Amino acid sequence: MRPPQPGNLPLELNAFVGRTTELAELATALEAGRLVTVTGVGGVGKSRLAARAAAGSRLRDGAWLVDLTALRDPDLVEHAVAEALELTDHTSRPPRQVLLGHLAERELLLVVDGFEHLVDVCASLVNDLLTHSPGLRVLAVGRRPLETAGERLFPLAPLPAPDAAALFTDRATDTLPGFVVDDANRADVRELCHRLDGIPLAVELAAGRLRALSPAQLLARLDDRFRLLTGARRDVPTRHQTLRTAIGWSHELCSPRERLLWSRLSVFDGQFDLEAVEYICAGDGLHADDVLDVLGELLAQSVVCREDGPSGVRYRMLDTVRAYGADWLDAAGETTRMRRRHRDWYMGLATWCELDWFSPRQAQVAALVDRELPNLRAALEFCLTERDEAHLGQYLAGTLWFYWVGCGRLAEGRHWLGRALELDGGHEESRLKALWVFGYVAVLQGDTVAALAALHECRDEAERTGNATAAAYAEHRIGCLALVSDDISRAETLLRSALDRYREIGELNSNVLMGQVELAMALAFGGELAAAVELCEDVRQVCEDHGESWALAYALYVLGYAAWTRGEADTARELLGQSLDLDHRFHDLLGAVLSLELLALFTAAEGDPAEAAVLQGAAAGIWPSVGLPLFGSGNFGGPHAACEEQAREALGDERYEECVRAGAELGLDAAVARALRAVDDCAGTDSRNERTRRPPRQEGRGGDGLKQGELRPGQRA
Repeated sequence: MRPPQPGNLPLELNAFVGRTTELAELATALEAGRLVTVTGVGGVGKSRLAARAAAGSRLRDGAWLVDLTALRDPDLVEHAVAEALELTDHTSRPPRQVLLGHLAERELLLVVDGFEHLVDVCASLVNDLLTHSPGLRVLAVGRRPLETAGERLFPLAPLPAPDAAALFTDRATDTLPGFVVDDANRADVRELCHRLDGIPLAVELAAGRLRALSPAQLLARLDDRFRLLTGARRDVPTRHQTLRTAIGWSHELCSPRERLLWSRLSVFDGQFDLEAVEYICAGDGLHADDVLDVLGELLAQSVVCREDGPSGVRYRMLDTVRAYGADWLDAAGETTRMRRRHRDWYMGLATWCELDWFSPRQAQVAALVDRELPNLRAALEFCLTERDEAHLGQYLAGTLWFYWVGCGRLAEGRHWLGRALELDGGHEESRLKALWVFGYVAVLQGDTVAALAALHECRDEAERTGNATAAAYAEHRIGCLALVSDDISRAETLLRSALDRYREIGELNSNVLMGQVELAMALAFGGELAAAVELCEDVRQVCEDHGESWALAYALYVLGYAAWTRGEADTARELLGQSLDLDHRFHDLLGAVLSLELLALFTAAEGDPAEAAVLQGAAAGIWPSVGLPLFGSGNFGGPHAACEEQAREALGDERYEECVRAGAELGLDAAVARALRAVDDCAGTDSRNERTRRPPRQEGRGGDGLKQGELRPGQRA
């Protein structure tokens, strides 16, 4: 039995009907060419066919789907591809450069779906990736060709009559259990599928009406609705008219309230939930108490799709159906008003998430923002393109700091923050927040110039206007920049001042706790390990009181090193294991790679230099996605240098380099799993089950606890 292939292709939720010949031909085309584009009218089944064909791929690194249907900003195409490939990059490198580096030596199939509204940027990107990645094949799916070198077109026709009838029967059975095609309705089913030209979307919409109508009744109504919607221009392709007729027919079968909700639902991108629908779409002809019932009717008619997941029931509209509703919304003159209501809802959601980040619900907040990212992007886009809305875009981009920084989205966060700051929003407070968040992101990306410019502008303007909160955050992040730049004395001064400012204004959240951890790092680098431990113990207590986990991971990192210097190896490993586990759960690459570096040192000192070299190799493979390795800092680089010296001496240069190369090939998930297994093995129990509990307090914090010959954090080897 074949092992499962890597990739992210969705599982099929209902039967794949027909297309046997097309699948074989598409597989042949993919073997013969590196770029194949499936083209055809919307609703003809391009995406489903491509996904089924991609599932049969046997390339070493699997098949990966990039769905661009909900994306509107061409500047985010490369980010979307990186996201689909599960890449996280904290550097200031252009995302295309990141993609080229990732794909250079891989053998995989990239399925690019729904590109037609982004064709120019997609054609450029695909051409560049194929030129520099010999093992890459691309299966593009859209309503038009990419028109780039080496492209093989695969036009997809509607289903032949037998397959269309089989599809109708299968979907009808889902809609109406017990439905069968028999002598009484067989002719009607065949004629219905023929009149719908075998377009799968139209066939499925027709099957969805069997709750209320028989095939014969469908035929009778179909004739009227086709004549009603034949006003398209003569130069529009016939298949476009046919698809619009099918959707228009379904629209005409809706009640006025159902049509109204259909049009208003078109403001959503990707998935949405009932609460958002009730807030955004109710009113002016649709009472809030009726929304659920009307939504249920749209679900029954297959206008809206239900999607079940870990977070419960959510909904989605097919892109073609959504576009049809958007036309009606625009014709009614409601587009701007509804997009503003949509923006207001997701602005409120982001505000709530920022507040709830400092709570036991951090993981749920991260997952929620992940799910709602397409809609948050739509809200940001509206703010940054609509007149007099720029200040709200600055506010929203700044409010999502916890997601950009804490969940591995630095590059996208910088994109939105940069766009927002280019505009004159006219609201100083929103701009100041966007400035300090932009500076924070730039610090973590290693872009010193951009960070200093934004943070100094923020601090100077905050001092001028008396904005104590913005001044505190700006000073905090300038201190953080000094820390990673090895200006320890200045870092300590600035971080202490920022913490004083936070106390004066009554600020307490994850940022404040990170300020304490960063001050603890500065103290540790200056040899004041006991004071550093005291600070981090205080952070750990506050985190326990508030259920905070993200900042806790960094405090545990410092406490783990302190335990190691006192000779408490088991405690140190357990603390670092907890830190690494938390970082990985939040996709925080910086925290994860710092923990891996320290665990490598522990491993070398405990007599396993080969495994230490493997962990160093794994860390080396992660750093390019974070920034300059160890920030180019002698302080942060001390443990790495000590580990490498010990491992090389024990293994010899050749064996050491061999182990490093092996570690670099692990990838993040495998490296973290390997390091955590080692922690568990050393503990002699499955300690990972205990990581959500508070680690044991360390006793006897007097002195720096260093054994003779050991390095303090940051001391050069």
